Amino acid sequence: MAPRFCLAAAVAAVTLLQAQTAPAQLPPGVYAGRPDYRLAPAGAYNVDPSHTAVVAKVPHIGYSLSVFRFDKVGGSLTWNPARPEASSLSVTVETASISTPVPGFAAQLSGDKYLNTGAFPKATFVSSRFRLLDARHGRVDGQFSLMGHTHSLSFDVELVGAGKGFLGHPRIGAEAKAAIRPQDYGLPAVFTDPIQLVIDAEFAKS
Repeated sequence: MAPRFCLAAAVAAVTLLQAQTAPAQLPPGVYAGRPDYRLAPAGAYNVDPSHTAVVAKVPHIGYSLSVFRFDKVGGSLTWNPARPEASSLSVTVETASISTPVPGFAAQLSGDKYLNTGAFPKATFVSSRFRLLDARHGRVDGQFSLMGHTHSLSFDVELVGAGKGFLGHPRIGAEAKAAIRPQDYGLPAVFTDPIQLVIDAEFAKS
């Protein structure tokens, strides 16, 4: 009896594990992304603002990283999976869309003392070079503009997924990270250490 009991228990355990790891059932015409950049066909893509986040992580006087999010993002990607180096990217962020969990602080950050969004309502990044490092990682070089200052900036990029998407629009998504020196862009001296930029972006084919 013991061997039969052990076999039954093993079968039950495998069945439960398979049920827990089975992919979610998606509606007809909706396809999950996979970590293969070649699954996103060549063409023009637009930022999906509902599935894109731009975050700035700012050192808080040596104690932590304060996280600020910008809620209004737009942009376009010209994607070429056969020659990724031929791809191009342009992204615009509305700086007044900054949000923070500290009550009232977002309004201060938007003001003249910090981001001066009245005079400089947008931050932009325009690529100049795509570099494929391996199947899931790359680097995108370009020009980053903030508060009337423009400097070269490189983002380290990790592919999240690509595929058929839904509603007939293929998708590709990635996380990009870079760091800027705040004084290069005219930010006040209270910001002394590099500010980390983290972008989680999803693009849908036009």
